[in-house]
Amino acid sequence: MKALGVALELGGHQRGTFTNADLVVLSPGVPPEQPALQAARDRGVPVIAEIELASRWLQGRVIAITGTKGKSTTTVLAGRILETAGFKVTVGGNIGAPLSAQVDQSTPETFHVVETSSFQLEQIESFHPWIAVMLNFSPDHLDRHPSVEAYAAAKGRIFENQTAMDWSVINADDPAVLALARRGRARTRLFSKETALADGTVVEDGWIVDRRVDRADRLVPLRAIHLLGPHLVNDVMAAATVGALAGAAPAAMTAAVESFRGLEHAMELVADVGGVRFVNDSKATNVESALRSIESFDRDLVAIIGGKFKGGDLGLLRAPLQARAKAVVAIGEARPIVRKALESALPVYEAESFSEAIARAYALAQPSGVVLLAPACASFDMFRDYAERGRSFKEEVRKLTADS
Repeated sequence: MKALGVALELGGHQRGTFTNADLVVLSPGVPPEQPALQAARDRGVPVIAEIELASRWLQGRVIAITGTKGKSTTTVLAGRILETAGFKVTVGGNIGAPLSAQVDQSTPETFHVVETSSFQLEQIESFHPWIAVMLNFSPDHLDRHPSVEAYAAAKGRIFENQTAMDWSVINADDPAVLALARRGRARTRLFSKETALADGTVVEDGWIVDRRVDRADRLVPLRAIHLLGPHLVNDVMAAATVGALAGAAPAAMTAAVESFRGLEHAMELVADVGGVRFVNDSKATNVESALRSIESFDRDLVAIIGGKFKGGDLGLLRAPLQARAKAVVAIGEARPIVRKALESALPVYEAESFSEAIARAYALAQPSGVVLLAPACASFDMFRDYAERGRSFKEEVRKLTADS
C-alpha cells in the first residue's frame, strides 16, 4: 500500500481523516453508525458501500440476489446456468470476489451475478440491478441492525433503483418478501414451490416449469437436483427463473443444475462414520436457516447449535427438533441461550470445545443417526468465520474416520 502512495492509518479512527475526505467507502463489516462516519456525513462527505462504488464503473448488467438464507447457493448456481448457456459472467459480491474486483472484466455483454447482504445494501445510492432476486426474509443480524424493521429496510433497498424495464424475482410463498417487493417499480416474476401460479415459476409433474398465461415451458427436471435438503429446491427455482429471464435454454439450465453438488459448508455431506452421517451446514448462521436444515431429516438427528448469538427466536427450533432429534449439543457463547430455549423439548448437552461437541454428538447419534452442524449463530466467538468453523468440523470428522 505504501509503495502505491497510500497513507495508512492504524490503531484507531481519527475524525479529521473522515471529515476531510472526498468519499468514504465502507467494507460491509463496518457498522455505519460509528461516530467518525456520522461526523463525515454531517460535513457532507458521501459514505457509500463498496458495491455502490463498483457498480458505478460496470458496463454490464447486474443480477443481484439477496435473502436471509440461500443467497450463496442461488448466486453460484445462477452464474453456472448463465455460463453454461454461453453468456459472459462474473460471480461474486458477498461471496468470492468483491464486485470492485470485477470492474476490469466488465463489458456491455457481461452479466454480473452478485450476492448482496443487508450490510452492503444499506449504504447504496444508485446501485441498480437489472434483475433483483429476494429469496426469503426472516429476522437476522439483530446484533448489528437495531430492529427487524431496519434489517428489512436494508434488504428492501435492492429494489429501490429499479425501473419498469427491470425485473424482480420474488418468492411468492413468503409474505414478507411480497410486501418488500411491492415498493419497487420493476416487472415482477414470481416463483413458488407451494402455491399454484398462473404466471410464474412453479413445480409441475416433476419439473420446474416457466408458466405463462399462454404457455408453459419445462426448464429443469427435479431429478437433476442433487442437493441435500428439500428447501434448496427454492434456490434452484430462483436461479432457473433468472436463467429464463436472461435467455438461457432449458438444456443449459438442466446441465448446470445436474453438475451442481452444492457449496462447501451448505448442507454438505461430509462422511458416513460407522453408520452415522455427518452434515456440515456451517452457513446456517441464523434461526431460519437452521430450521430448514433440521427439517431436512426425519429421525435420529443430533444437532450442534450455538456460537455468537445474532438474535431471533431459538424457540422456533423446539417443535421440529422434538419431532426428529435425539439431542442437541450446544457450543460457544450461546450455550445457556440454547439450553434455555430447547431443554424443555429434548436433551441439551453443553460442550466446552468444538472437538468435544462433535465426539458427544457422534456418541449420541449411534448407531445410524445424523450429526448436523446447524449453528443458528455466527462463528466469531470460536472461529474466524463460518468457513473456518465448517473446515474444523470436517477435520474432526476425518479424525473420527481414522479412528474407526
